[in-house]
Amino acid sequence: MNGLATYSAVSEQGSDDLVSRHAPLVKRIAYHLMNRLPPNVQADDLIQAGMIGLLEASRNYDASQGASFETYAGIRIRGAMLDEIRRSDWTPRSVHRKARMVADAMREIEHEQGRDARDVEVAEALDMSLDEYHRILQDASGCRIFSIEELQTVGELPMDRSDGSVSGLFDGMQKDAFKGALADAIAGLPERERLVIALYYDEELNLREIGQVLGVSESRVCQIHSQATLRLRSRLSEWLGDSDEM
Repeated sequence: MNGLATYSAVSEQGSDDLVSRHAPLVKRIAYHLMNRLPPNVQADDLIQAGMIGLLEASRNYDASQGASFETYAGIRIRGAMLDEIRRSDWTPRSVHRKARMVADAMREIEHEQGRDARDVEVAEALDMSLDEYHRILQDASGCRIFSIEELQTVGELPMDRSDGSVSGLFDGMQKDAFKGALADAIAGLPERERLVIALYYDEELNLREIGQVLGVSESRVCQIHSQATLRLRSRLSEWLGDSDEM
């Protein structure tokens, strides 16, 4: 066996070892995400997508970038699962369209008033009752469930290029700036929305547990969460672009 073949065999063996050792990480992430998803999403589908993400991580990991393999792989695994969920989106296009209408109305009201848009103002702008508006938030909660997690992953992956190119450095600066804008947008949410986001993403409570903390129903927490993520989308529209699918 020549030198190149020997190196390839050793490299492949190392990749297989990484996959074997970190396979439990895939299941842990999958079942953690399952707590946030409708019952028609299957854990096996997430695990399959996550294993592909883990395999790609084992092949692309570069220890010189500074991140541990588990951290790097966790981001790749979660990203692969989110991609799978987006590909098999269970949410009707009409729900996406109505969610975009809500975000647009919020943005216009907040631009005009210079403060947070209130429920009743958004409903009035959309020429609907408050109950109809809350139903849109409820319906949108499924398609919005990963909004913050998707946004938070921007810029977290170690740079794939190691040539120190100007474009690579610029991309990193852009991602850092976006993460700063996201943090500012979250900090600027109304108090209850900010609390729901913190309990859901930082404390990792589920919607039922958050409802117990706030003294409201689980469905109301869904509405608050959906409204918070739509508000963030509206405030980050310049970063996301008008063509972003909601």
